[in-house]
Amino acid sequence: MAGCAARAPPGSEARLSLATFLLGASVLALPLLTRAGLQGRTGLALYVAGLNALLLLLYRPPRYQIAIRACFLGFVFGCGMLLSFSQSSWNHFGWYMCSLSLFHYSEYLVTAVNNPKSLSLDSFLLNHSLEYTVAALSSWIEFTLENIFWPELKQVTWLSVTGLLMVVFGECLRKAAMFTAGSNFNHVVQNEKSDTHTLVTSGVYAWFRHPSYVGWFYWSIGTQVMLCNPICGIGYALTVWRFFRDRIEEEEISLIHFFGEEYLEYKKRVPTGLPFIKGVKVAL
Repeated sequence: MAGCAARAPPGSEARLSLATFLLGASVLALPLLTRAGLQGRTGLALYVAGLNALLLLLYRPPRYQIAIRACFLGFVFGCGMLLSFSQSSWNHFGWYMCSLSLFHYSEYLVTAVNNPKSLSLDSFLLNHSLEYTVAALSSWIEFTLENIFWPELKQVTWLSVTGLLMVVFGECLRKAAMFTAGSNFNHVVQNEKSDTHTLVTSGVYAWFRHPSYVGWFYWSIGTQVMLCNPICGIGYALTVWRFFRDRIEEEEISLIHFFGEEYLEYKKRVPTGLPFIKGVKVAL
């Protein structure tokens, strides 16, 4: 995985990422610049150029790579907030931008705080997979086309609010799972058991065997409900269900190998948390 060449002092990546995320989110002040006489597009271009110049002056690799990603996500979050409060048919897309940027940034931040040994640039999950990128682009295209030709479809507020609640629930559950698992949590399925690897069965893991996947499952579907995207809503539901079915089976093979009977007993007591997914089948 891509990462930092030299390990910085403990907690420094978290502080760096938070400071630059907030710096990017300061785009919320852009309306003040436009009131001062700058054109909207001119002000935005100058703001982006100024941010990048500042980051280049303040940081050198590998800290610049962290800073630019966190700042970008903060910028997207700030733009999403501005769009959310705009009087346009794009305000629900602003909710989506906030949700998406906060999800990716918080993945890095929680890993930096909770399990710094596994921290890398990949912890932002911005380069998750080609399929993930295609899915995101598809949802943006669908929203744009439907907003142009059927704008009333994008103004079903109760449906967007339902999607927002799904997103909040999924995000909170996933981060609770990450904090509960502590150093046992990793973005990559582990095939070898480390000396510190323990089986976590408390907290949200007492409700579901895979709470982080449950959270991500409902978060991803919730983003499409929020956008009132009927095509991607169905597509996301089918795709992420299949992805997590295969991912859970792969992961449980390793967990059974690591913990043996202890995990099998846990598997009997606690469901996966995902509909119609029972995990790997074990021959008796």
